[in-house]
Amino acid sequence: MGVPKPLIKDQAEAGVQAIYDEMHSAIGKMPNIFAVMAHFPAALKRFIPLYTAVMTRGKVPARLKELAYLKTASINACQY
Repeated sequence: MGVPKPLIKDQAEAGVQAIYDEMHSAIGKMPNIFAVMAHFPAALKRFIPLYTAVMTRGKVPARLKELAYLKTASINACQY
């Protein structure tokens, strides 16, 4: 199985292109993990609110949450 390729906005389903615009407005780019998830628009649409809630709520800073999921991916030998 190959590494999935991120979709650029023009390749994504029209229903998720607004997410690309929102990401560009918020952080200046569409992160690859979300662009790959755009292959499955229903999953992307449902994941964004979950991710936002996890990263913006609680007492742990977003920077540490980011490090935690990167370390988890490393421990589990997640190549992507």
